[in-house]
Amino acid sequence: MKLAELIRGRQKKVVRIRANSNIVDAANMMTSNKIGALLVEDDADGIVGILSERDIVGGMGPHGADLHDVMVSELMTRNVIRCSPADSVNEAMAMMTDRRIRHLPVFDGDELVGFISIGDLVKCRIMEVQGEAEALRQYIMS
Repeated sequence: MKLAELIRGRQKKVVRIRANSNIVDAANMMTSNKIGALLVEDDADGIVGILSERDIVGGMGPHGADLHDVMVSELMTRNVIRCSPADSVNEAMAMMTDRRIRHLPVFDGDELVGFISIGDLVKCRIMEVQGEAEALRQYIMS
């Protein structure tokens, strides 16, 4: 399955945060939206990074537990790995595994069209495997 099929029909709005916001606001956004990562944008609405739960936990080492004064830009991952709607679910899973990441923005050229997680991909693969197993059962029974 291609990522275009996976993101089709999903809510278009991807939750974002400004790079100059503080980590507490970011954590609150993640909690209220029940998500594990935010895309980080600059003042011109350009994507400049990703902030994940892992980034926040990693920031607690050098900064301590009080992250009220820490900016998103200090903890975010700057090297944004992107994928395309033409990529397959398996390709995206391999990309995440190889780079040890759990979230990928999906870009069609320069346009952000989605944001996927490893959970989205695993769910998709489970459904595919269940469908294949059912098809094999039907074939054997016929």
